[in-house]
Amino acid sequence: MSSLRNSIVCITGASSGIGEACAVEFAKQGSSLLLAARRKERLDALAGDLRARHGVRVHTVALDVRNRKDVESVFSSLPSEWRAIDILVNNAGLSRGFDKLQNGSIQDWEEMIDTNVKGLLYVTRSVLPGMVERNSGHIINIGSIAGQQIYPNGNVYCASKFAVNALSQGLRMDLLGTNVRVSSVDPGLVETEFSEVRFRGNKERATQVYAKMKPLKGNDIAEIVVFCATRPLHVDISQVMVMPVDQASVNHVHRAG
Repeated sequence: MSSLRNSIVCITGASSGIGEACAVEFAKQGSSLLLAARRKERLDALAGDLRARHGVRVHTVALDVRNRKDVESVFSSLPSEWRAIDILVNNAGLSRGFDKLQNGSIQDWEEMIDTNVKGLLYVTRSVLPGMVERNSGHIINIGSIAGQQIYPNGNVYCASKFAVNALSQGLRMDLLGTNVRVSSVDPGLVETEFSEVRFRGNKERATQVYAKMKPLKGNDIAEIVVFCATRPLHVDISQVMVMPVDQASVNHVHRAG
């Protein structure tokens, strides 16, 4: 088991959900945390809590991964002690809408593609060259079961997560011969703000996604992310699909009653 103490871990979308849970789990390991998200005030509150509870270093940056110039600026202007990122958790992502393609919102499509695909690419492109130069590092992409299976009305969201799956596989090929590892963690139903974001704040509709079943929680995924990161350096957990017991596939969910 590799120690993560003092390793620099960058987590995008760290202000809530799986990203926040990852920050907590890596803090327990003694890692130094570079946390990025749009909601800087929530990041700063989380940072204060992690410093107090675990005595770790935390640096926060306001970042919308959709904006290429902002991504490039943030990573090129990091303080020198934060530039050698050891682990990048590409967690920032979202879903918008739940319509058939012929009725879909182009604005929703662009937001999903810009965040889930282009944002992941922008951040990875900013961080990865340093890992290759140091011949050390780990990219962990938060994918989705929707990147392996399609569900009705999931069209563009599924396509964006299929892209994450393909990019993870392509990265492993591009990095072959280096010591940089690539992992993809692909969850099923996880109860976070995900569905509220998809339905633009409609909490009643979001609640129905998890009704009468026991979904995963953010920390369930975060523990798996840390497991991937703590394997011996010659071991690469390439891909993990994880679902709640009440889910058998993207379309098969047991709901009690």
